[in-house]
Amino acid sequence: MAWVYLFIASVCEIGWAIGLKYSEGFTKLVPSIFTTIGMIATYYFLALALKTIPVGTGYAIWTGIGAVGTAILGMILFNESKDLFRIISIGLIVAGIIGLKFFSSETMQ
Repeated sequence: MAWVYLFIASVCEIGWAIGLKYSEGFTKLVPSIFTTIGMIATYYFLALALKTIPVGTGYAIWTGIGAVGTAILGMILFNESKDLFRIISIGLIVAGIIGLKFFSSETMQ
């Protein structure tokens, strides 16, 4: 269940990061509310996940999924650069996430 919590925390991370853009510095009420809820939810689920998953592994995977998801949504929603080197860099983050998950001591037990 810890890995499910970590995934939920990561999705919430993506949500609040994108929400920051829509909130325009917390000047728009509705996006600001959703952003704040996402922030609270991400830490809640991360805390649940870290009861079992090693903190280094959990934190790295959480931030990695958040970074990848936010970068991809930035390209889709905000027409951010789709440069080849950016795509390759995102792929390297994904490779690191997979490696951490595969070689986690919690997974290997």
